[in-house]
Amino acid sequence: MDAFYASVEQRDDAQLRGQPVIVAWQGKRSVVCAASYEARAFGVHSAMPAMQAERLCPGGIFVAPDFTRYRAVSNSVREIFKRHTDLIEPLSLDEAYLDVTENKMGLPTATLVARTIREQIRKELNLTASAGVASNKFLAKLASDWRKPDGLFVIQPEEIDAFLLPLPVGRLPGVGRVTGERLANLGIKTVRDLRALDLPVLERQYGRYGLRLHELARAIDNSEVVPDRPTQSISVEDTFEHDVPLAETEPTIRRLTEKLWAASRKESRIARTVVLKLKTSEFKILTRSHTPGSPPCSCEELTKIALKLRERVDLGPQQRYRLVGVGLSNFRDFEDTASQPDLFERHD
Repeated sequence: MDAFYASVEQRDDAQLRGQPVIVAWQGKRSVVCAASYEARAFGVHSAMPAMQAERLCPGGIFVAPDFTRYRAVSNSVREIFKRHTDLIEPLSLDEAYLDVTENKMGLPTATLVARTIREQIRKELNLTASAGVASNKFLAKLASDWRKPDGLFVIQPEEIDAFLLPLPVGRLPGVGRVTGERLANLGIKTVRDLRALDLPVLERQYGRYGLRLHELARAIDNSEVVPDRPTQSISVEDTFEHDVPLAETEPTIRRLTEKLWAASRKESRIARTVVLKLKTSEFKILTRSHTPGSPPCSCEELTKIALKLRERVDLGPQQRYRLVGVGLSNFRDFEDTASQPDLFERHD
């Protein structure tokens, strides 16, 4: 979906159409959830601090997010998908992989399926979507971004190398700034350069991810579209209005664990691991986790574990924190949650 949250707001409020809409709570600690293409022209993008967005786009119209409404629209989009295939793997409210090797309407090509879905979304929901069509998930994801907004891009099998090899390596999933700099130090700037590197060299430099780079440079991605992927983790977090010492995080942790416990009751599986996340005023992220012998059986027990994890943070009383989060992970089916030895993890 194109600028999904902002597009929903513009669709539902005629006064916002054609305007630079920024979906975010205003405030020092808020971040942008979505920006319309009019706002993006000013350099505003999602995950940007709201105050920075306000500086870049002084005439921007801030709209508080309404995730209940966005989720409802997302469900309507999903219903359109289901007319064509049951092999749908959602990535978020506004993005999904579809396997249309066989499709319910008997359309002869994946390109025609994508075109039909986009037309139905436009006609029935008055929104636009972009689609990428290719022989695997990796290429389809690249293609989906190629002609945004309101675009359709197809990578035919015989066109893969012509499309892929000139791309900067930064377009590959997992290649961020640090990995990009390390590759640049090896003289690797494009996918073509990367393909020329032998697998042993990549594995020495990047371990298991070296194999993934080797495969991506050759357009190899054998991962399947997995519908109804089981929940792996859920979490909630909050950013403080002002940086606070560790001792002052307890009320927020208690509030977050109540919210997390309520969310976990909606899952059909049970989580075994409790995770506490903290972000320092210097933006360093710390996590502490604990897997008790049996899963938390009440909100009180979950809160107790989360607060206990806080005691394992030892940066000193002078340290200040800007964010705290609580999560549940290691989800298992109920019959698989027999008692196991306590496990501890720590990541700085």
